Amino acid sequence: MTGTMENDKNTAGNGSDANDGAGEERKLDFVRQIVADDLQTDKWGGRVVTRFPPEPNGYLHIGHAKSICLNFGIAAEFGGRCHLRFDDTNPAKEEQEYVDSITEDVRWLGWDWGEHLYFGSDYFDKMYEYAVQLIEQGKAYVCDLTAEQTREYRGTLTEPGKDSPYRDRSVEENLDLFERMRKGEFPDGSRTLRAKIDTAHANLNMRDPVMYRIVHAEHHRTGDKWCIYPMYDWAHGLEDSVEEITHSICTLEFENHRPLYDWFLDELGAYHPQQIEFARLNLTYTVMSKRKLLKLVQDGLVSGWDDPRMPTISGLRRRGFSPAAIRNFCQRIGVNKFNSTVDIALLEHCLREDLNKTSPRVMAVLNPIKVIIDNYPEGQSEELDAINNPEDPSAGTRKVPFSRELYIERDDFMEDPPRKFFRLAPGREVRLRYAYFVTCTDVVKDDNGEIVELHCTYDPATRGGDAPDGRRVKATLHWVSAQHAAQAEVRLYDNLFTKENPDDVEEGQDFTVNLNPNSLEVRTNCFVEPSLCEAKPLDRFQFERLGYFCVDRDSSAEKPVMNRTVGLRDTWAKIQKGQKKR
Repeated sequence: MTGTMENDKNTAGNGSDANDGAGEERKLDFVRQIVADDLQTDKWGGRVVTRFPPEPNGYLHIGHAKSICLNFGIAAEFGGRCHLRFDDTNPAKEEQEYVDSITEDVRWLGWDWGEHLYFGSDYFDKMYEYAVQLIEQGKAYVCDLTAEQTREYRGTLTEPGKDSPYRDRSVEENLDLFERMRKGEFPDGSRTLRAKIDTAHANLNMRDPVMYRIVHAEHHRTGDKWCIYPMYDWAHGLEDSVEEITHSICTLEFENHRPLYDWFLDELGAYHPQQIEFARLNLTYTVMSKRKLLKLVQDGLVSGWDDPRMPTISGLRRRGFSPAAIRNFCQRIGVNKFNSTVDIALLEHCLREDLNKTSPRVMAVLNPIKVIIDNYPEGQSEELDAINNPEDPSAGTRKVPFSRELYIERDDFMEDPPRKFFRLAPGREVRLRYAYFVTCTDVVKDDNGEIVELHCTYDPATRGGDAPDGRRVKATLHWVSAQHAAQAEVRLYDNLFTKENPDDVEEGQDFTVNLNPNSLEVRTNCFVEPSLCEAKPLDRFQFERLGYFCVDRDSSAEKPVMNRTVGLRDTWAKIQKGQKKR
């Protein structure tokens, strides 16, 4: 199985150090080292089989991207395969919408599972047979305790649990009750099937955990065939076993569940993969909990799962992130055994690195002020050559229309400029990108004193270059032709939260108090090059001097809609530069 790395020369690698230079040989992270050692010893007969097992109860986020790149990346690097498996064991929270979004996201990131698409529900019959086997071995029993009573009997971290009064039911009674549970004779929550291990075990997960609960709900794939559904700890290991996974790679919170994973498979005498845990991704100014992301969607605090402010893969895609940038980010943060929080500036740095190489340059004006060039012939226009991408000579050039009336950024003009302001001002000459030198000769204001128009003259001898007499200017401005530009809506996005740790709240509050009220600014009076009317949703561009932008799904030829992906300023590069100086 291999990854389909579109538009990317940097495949997901083995690096564990975010400061590693490109091209340097990197050490294997600890997970890859385990896989390499197993191949060396022929532990699995030369096989490498991993899996990415999402629950279809929400959209994937950037944290899942780390797991996707790890599991699919290891399979690709070591000549193995990676399964995409949906752990669909909770019908009350799962939907086909989530299945569809997850498959789309994994493909968009550049990975392909081939024929190896599976669902936990594929194995419901097999799981039931295994449960019967444990009952017959005296290793499982039907319990009538309520959920609240089960928690009470479980004990605490400092106090052992106590046996359920139903723990010593006979094998025959347990088989009968379990079969009747399956047939739907009992209401929701009235009975469970529990493993019979040790209620005083030091690990709470081993204190007679629940294997099945009664849920009379229709499943998105199996319909109403089942009214008992397996718990995750029971289903997880069996799914891995049936698929003969070699390396079951999980996030660190499952480390305490590994003894139970092992116990189930050992007691059944089933094929037994190796479970390996790694630290999940935490990112500043971001929440990674599906429950919290669902709250944002359901409470209308964002426009949906694909809101460009969300850390979901669909949200990042809509905002303008590239698959290559996300894969490179996952490579740089590496794989560790301890929890930490990654600065979002590193993700943005990886994004700029990729977009700088791949994004066509265009000119756009987001806060326009009109400029009239008085000595340019009325009714005349011309086309000037503009470079599409200075980082990619093969991208060639495009034609940009120029005319007597233009728009420039309002911030690029000051009537009474300070000493270090080098852009346009009365009597000052500047260069218009790809065009001419212009000099401001007059300022027109409305009755409120607001500047509404600038008048300039141009030097025809300076077209596309320097002045023949050798005079220099200190600033080059971007612009668009008023006659030819398309009016666009531009959405300027910022962090969704104001705090690095959104969960840093006072007692009685929740994370939503840290929502950033200025995370979205919509500007409707922007102007862009006419070529953007032909751009398709998700096309990415660099607006010269402004940042990177992406065509939104709401865009049309009549009214382009652009999302700001990220600005040009790279804080991570400055952080790294400062560290090297020290």
